[in-house]
Amino acid sequence: MSGLIDTFLNTEVMWRALPMLLRGLVNTFYLAVTAILIGSAAGVLICIGRLYGPKPVRILAIGFIDIFRALPILVVLIVIYYALPFVGIRLNSFTSATLALSIVLAAFTAEVFRAGIISIPVGQFEAARALGLPFPVTLVKVIIPQAIRIATPPQTSNCIAIVKDTSLASFVAMPDLLKQATDAQALMANPSPLIAAAAIYLIILWPLVRLVAYLEKRTA
Repeated sequence: MSGLIDTFLNTEVMWRALPMLLRGLVNTFYLAVTAILIGSAAGVLICIGRLYGPKPVRILAIGFIDIFRALPILVVLIVIYYALPFVGIRLNSFTSATLALSIVLAAFTAEVFRAGIISIPVGQFEAARALGLPFPVTLVKVIIPQAIRIATPPQTSNCIAIVKDTSLASFVAMPDLLKQATDAQALMANPSPLIAAAAIYLIILWPLVRLVAYLEKRTA
């Protein structure tokens, strides 16, 4: 038992690794927030393009959504970081990870908001038209606020998934929480920093998981 604790739950090693883990946590926070903001905003725009854009825009939006919902984030990240330099586009690890996470989140966000918008009764549009509201105003002031309320629980789940997937940034050498934990493990020849990193992820994400459950119950 003592061997297990010394190997995986060594508090001395965890304490020594804590500064590295905190630096990684800050980078993970910046990456997650940036990707969530960009991906959510882009997803709403893609959703609107799919529902109300001209036919070419709708086709492009459907293709984007289908492709990036099907592709694993790691594949997207590897293509952006390792393949784009062959066509003259070089991005650093943070930008590459942000772009990959944002693209995938945008695809899922577009579907979530599409479901929210099409669940709103058609009478809402008709009432706005009867009041003389232009379609863009109807969309911004009447439809989207209701869709946001409907889409909040599943979108929160999507955001939680993106926060967890920030760990994939370690594959392109970005010093996120997992990368710092891996480096600390190698430096100290002990896997306890990985356990500490897992505990940090749990502390951060568990309240968000409970928030999703609360939002789903409230929406129901």
